[in-house]
Amino acid sequence: MTAHRPISPPSGAVFPAAARALFAQAYPDQPAKLTHGMAGHPLLSLDALATLAERMPSGSVEYNLGKLPLGVRPEETPSNGLTLGETIRTIESNGSWAVLKNVERDPAYASLLDGALAELEPIVGEKTGPMLHREAFIFLSSPDSVTPFHMDPEHNILLQIMGTKTMTVFPARDEELVPAQKSEEFHGGGHRNLVWQDGFKARGTAVTLLPGDAIHVPVKAPHFVENGPTVSVSLSVTWRSDRSVAEGELHSFNALLRRRGLPVGAVSAAPERQGLRRLAYRVMRKLGA
Repeated sequence: MTAHRPISPPSGAVFPAAARALFAQAYPDQPAKLTHGMAGHPLLSLDALATLAERMPSGSVEYNLGKLPLGVRPEETPSNGLTLGETIRTIESNGSWAVLKNVERDPAYASLLDGALAELEPIVGEKTGPMLHREAFIFLSSPDSVTPFHMDPEHNILLQIMGTKTMTVFPARDEELVPAQKSEEFHGGGHRNLVWQDGFKARGTAVTLLPGDAIHVPVKAPHFVENGPTVSVSLSVTWRSDRSVAEGELHSFNALLRRRGLPVGAVSAAPERQGLRRLAYRVMRKLGA
């Protein structure tokens, strides 16, 4: 995996100095509520996003009805019966949720991603090395929509652009929330949704986001999202690091060992330092194991 193109700072700061300081204290392992200056950007209006969505490949969009149980199974997620353009243009009343993936493939939206990450790159580089595989996602939600309990493989900052939402974030590396075998399945291509139990809720921290707020979500920190009473638009800027890549390799190695009835190893809080196990995995994968 290679680093993305070099990036240059924007003309105006996306993250003010106080937000960058909070991010530096939290990154990479703790969530943190931040602020940003991207609310009201014309590329993030509903009309602009509907136009963007209609020119995106079908594999880069996902949308469905928005009022879902926290623990819905992926195969049980209901369709809303609309086209994507219709979904976005009428999202205030159609009870839906949508995500536009990899919007950085569009040059204008690539500039948004680059501008935001340029300010964080020095902090990230000092702690987890170069930013790898940088991506941007845009989430649109009808009033009162719910994004079920799930986890993501990237370092992530979610910027709230329009409307309000509450994200409840849970500790990463809690094996009661995310059993080891779920992590192994996830890194092998399994779905992001997790099994929900009502007793989990007390372990989470609920963070309400207004336009101009943002939240740093650590790699694989479980979370769910409850939208407020108006349409919500959020921009997610993400990247991988040697740490996140290493974690994926080590869980994949454990999956390989488990399938063969061999003992699995622990994945530490600093998996990038587990060089011997990573090397063993790469050798076995190269040999077709």
